Amino acid sequence: MSSEWLLVSLKEVTSILGDGLHGTPEYDSNGDHFFINGNNLSNGKIVFSAATKRVSATEAAKHKKNLTDRTILVSINGTLGNVAFYDGEKVVLGKSACYFNVIDGVDKHFIRYVLDNEVFQGYIHNLAAGSTIKNVSLKLMRDFQFSLPPISLQQQIAGVLKSLDDRITLLRETNTTLEAIAQALFKSWFVDFDPVHAKMQGRTPEGMDEATAALFPDGFEESELGPMPKGWRVERLGDVVERVTKGTTPTTLKRPFVEKGINFVKAESMTDDGGFLPEKFAYIDDETHELLKRSQLQDGDVLISIAGTIGRSAVITEDFLPANTNQAVALIRPKQEVFPSGLLWRFLKQENSMQLMGERVVQAVQANLSLGTLSDIRLVLPPKGLTMKLFEIAFSAIDESKALNSQKVRVLSVSRDTLLPRLISGQLQLPEVG
Repeated sequence: MSSEWLLVSLKEVTSILGDGLHGTPEYDSNGDHFFINGNNLSNGKIVFSAATKRVSATEAAKHKKNLTDRTILVSINGTLGNVAFYDGEKVVLGKSACYFNVIDGVDKHFIRYVLDNEVFQGYIHNLAAGSTIKNVSLKLMRDFQFSLPPISLQQQIAGVLKSLDDRITLLRETNTTLEAIAQALFKSWFVDFDPVHAKMQGRTPEGMDEATAALFPDGFEESELGPMPKGWRVERLGDVVERVTKGTTPTTLKRPFVEKGINFVKAESMTDDGGFLPEKFAYIDDETHELLKRSQLQDGDVLISIAGTIGRSAVITEDFLPANTNQAVALIRPKQEVFPSGLLWRFLKQENSMQLMGERVVQAVQANLSLGTLSDIRLVLPPKGLTMKLFEIAFSAIDESKALNSQKVRVLSVSRDTLLPRLISGQLQLPEVG
């Protein structure tokens, strides 16, 4: 019964609520601790990237906080409202991440879902100070009030929501594993040419049947990019795709964004692993979408960020259509029979490609990669017709599995987001067990 729920503030269910270091630690590229901020918090976890700064154990000891297995972190500066559990990671907190320890007798997972709920998210976004960079004070955090049910019901509600989150996490991890396999295979076949080396040495190429091995030549020939398999060719990226273009920000046409409508993809709408963050889409109306005809997206279009953050890429699928994009994102429309989306995207993700793009970036107000430079990138391709065969043999099934898993993630995420506010508020009551 929701009438039995107590109205409490966040400070009443925490033993400590503080923030991280106001300043910059002494960085150490070989350090074993990470210096994290609010943008390192995502989907209940602390996440790291190659750009995450490191500090030594000695430096970390100077800025040590009382982080425990009951610690929850929340981003309160710049990026607001990201939530994560502390799970023993070696970290030093920056000022944009606050931390608090949930007291015994209160379910920490229930509190996490309170923070994920639209009520808390609206609270911090509406009351945050700052005209350029928004900031939430620790007092605002401590004073946030919500209804707290008895512990048994806290655990039951959190259990339902956590089961959905665990399933979502498993599907995402499965896709990560599948993509790691695909990336390794792409590099082996299309970059290192391992099957060709094996045949030259009189060995059977590993991990493939005789029919697939027969599709690779048994020697190399010289090219402008160095040795390449016999019969293969060097192509300019712009010559093996239908188009390379980019979008426009609607406001330059005096067209506003809207609350709901056509998906408008920005660089921050794409993840580093090739997915999308629908919650970071903007939206435009049908009329604006029609005005921006050049950048209307189609199923299979490969998107890559070319301003600010360079090289973040993803493949658009039918689930996100209709959609459009802006000038910070290049739209590459493949000729699927020549160089299918799944291979083109993996080519762009290769270390060599990322390095080449990085070398050609122009630094003005912000980093920028021109469409001409992108179009002029050279790649080595098999004879026409063979590329699609190789894709269908090894990559097509992986991409289909990943797409199915991603679709399940979206369905489960909608279910979770629909249930969360109703369960947390007591509007929806769970059946009694036993």
